[in-house]
Amino acid sequence: MDILLATFTTLLSVVNPFGAMPVFLSLTESDTAAERANIGLKACLSVLGVLSVSFFAGQYVLNFFGINIHHLRIAGGILLMRSAFDLLTPGGNRSKVSQETIEASREKDDISFTPLAMPMLSGPGAIAVCISLYTKKLTYFDMGLIFAGFVLVALAAYIILMSSLRLTRFLGRPGLAALARIMGFITLAIGVNFIMTAIKALFVN
Repeated sequence: MDILLATFTTLLSVVNPFGAMPVFLSLTESDTAAERANIGLKACLSVLGVLSVSFFAGQYVLNFFGINIHHLRIAGGILLMRSAFDLLTPGGNRSKVSQETIEASREKDDISFTPLAMPMLSGPGAIAVCISLYTKKLTYFDMGLIFAGFVLVALAAYIILMSSLRLTRFLGRPGLAALARIMGFITLAIGVNFIMTAIKALFVN
């Protein structure tokens, strides 16, 4: 259960579906409730696919390019810290996607994969976290728990996106800004932990 909870809590703060709510509402404002639900479902299934592929295949990619897992954790920690600083500043919710990308997405028939699933939800930071979760010490049961954590993150993201209209009305701009700062602070702590753990492991080895 520790593995499941750690995977879920860590990834939820990095995926940050609350930060995707304004963009999701903006891009689906002319869609019906059923169309919005379909887009949200496909986006969250894509997120699950990206997280799973990153976890199960990421180590092979690292080995192919000769990249040390600790080096990746340092790079991932820097990415997370950058994302966290964006969230801690006003207007950070849209920082993962430029305004030009948002405008271009209005012309697309399907926004579920881009920009919603990538890079809004499962961006480079989430991918780095998933790759870093893999170690040779993991049993098949541990991997199953980590995958279950991915499923819970995708499910939570879907529920939050589907409730985005009500949450936005309830929280308002001040509430969303406060929530973004909380998620940013947690993400910052995760990024620092990634870097310090990797540096410690490199010096020990």
